[in-house]
Amino acid sequence: MQDGNATDVRGKRFFLVGIGGSGMMPLAMILAGRGAIVAGSDRGLDQGRVPAKFDALRDLGIDLFAQDGSGVVSDEQIVVASAAVEDTVADMVAAARIGCARMTRAELNAALFNASSLGIGVAGTSGKSTVTGMIAAILHRIGGDPTVMNGAVMKDFASADRPFASALVGAGQAYVSEVDESDGSIALYRPRVAVLNNVSLDHKSLDELNRLFGDFLAHARHAVVNADNADAAALAMALPAARVTRFSVEGAGDLVARDVREEPFAVSFTLHHADGTLPVTLQVPGRHNVSNALAALGAAQAAGVSLADAAAALARFTGLRRRFDLVGEAAGVSVIDDFGHNPDKIAATLDTLHAFPGRLLVLFQPHGFGPLKVMRAELVAMFARALAADDLLVMPDPLYHGGTTSREVTSADIVRDVTLGGRHALHIPDRAAAAAHLVAEARAGDRIVVMGARDDTLSLLAAEMVEMLAQRD
Repeated sequence: MQDGNATDVRGKRFFLVGIGGSGMMPLAMILAGRGAIVAGSDRGLDQGRVPAKFDALRDLGIDLFAQDGSGVVSDEQIVVASAAVEDTVADMVAAARIGCARMTRAELNAALFNASSLGIGVAGTSGKSTVTGMIAAILHRIGGDPTVMNGAVMKDFASADRPFASALVGAGQAYVSEVDESDGSIALYRPRVAVLNNVSLDHKSLDELNRLFGDFLAHARHAVVNADNADAAALAMALPAARVTRFSVEGAGDLVARDVREEPFAVSFTLHHADGTLPVTLQVPGRHNVSNALAALGAAQAAGVSLADAAAALARFTGLRRRFDLVGEAAGVSVIDDFGHNPDKIAATLDTLHAFPGRLLVLFQPHGFGPLKVMRAELVAMFARALAADDLLVMPDPLYHGGTTSREVTSADIVRDVTLGGRHALHIPDRAAAAAHLVAEARAGDRIVVMGARDDTLSLLAAEMVEMLAQRD
């Protein structure tokens, strides 16, 4: 199926394999909201994980099937899967047998994005979901009615009857989307406004990341780039100055944050720009969110929104689920749920917490064996720097849902290296046992942080830990 045929989806039939994934679920919402007939399957559904998520999809009129090929029944269905879904999965076997058109998740999202007149793409190793959510909040509050594709639930748009608001379906010109470098699919996007938060090691080598991000910026009419990140700043130098907005926290750029004032769950700063200064207040904490806010302000300005209107909208932004998300407090202990999974993301959260008193008890579940191998040295160095002397890191075994994988580097290897680096760390293979150990260790004034990616059940674990703490009282 050609991209052009995918942009008008009304009445078309789509079957999404892995429909509960963080990238697939919002795409399903957008398709359904635009009048497509959507169905799907998910291994998590078959395993009974996070049933509320699948109930939310059913409430949108989306039919769900076991991942056994039973939902793929017609050659009129367009079968959509992420690049990680193997051809041996039953749904893919059925699609091949029947002769269904096939697209990757990124191909379909890019087709929808590229067909919009105001595509705003958000790239970078860290902060994509938060910046996307911030831009969504700005455009929504000024009446722009954007369509938004996010990899996280935007708390501003979530409600009791819409708990998994990781997408917006609007009638406005803007299509705001995270774009992913991990599988190379960033190359498919042709943004009008391109945001680059940062370039750092995660899924690919820095050379490959710089090539992908550089091409992404080159395709845009206007680029918004973090001048504080050396690699991102270097990429911006290749573009004409008139096509770039550079942002910085207390450095040099077109949008600069100064006088940063941190609070435990908020931060404020003074925005310096070409026409003067502007106070900005955020309901989310940390210097990294100051940088995220600058990226969103730059993107909004490039889309024609005044900085004053954008800042006023950002003051009401309440954040994303699993991004420094305070789950609850009990026995004098706060429990925070966080998506941190690479060195930069984890360090940003730990540094934000260390701005205020209290020991940190960190449960970090790696999101796979592959990332551990790629990031081993950087993770260890980060933990050795970012953990305080009395903090404790506990690592269960990496997330594993089946399939073939190399286990060359394990959680035990990271723990051993962190311990040799002079910090307290434990490997407790079973996640439930790791959580119970931290609850038993916690004392009043501590902060427990649950970290990891690609696993919705981590949020449930964080909530269970609050309950376990409450039962100690």
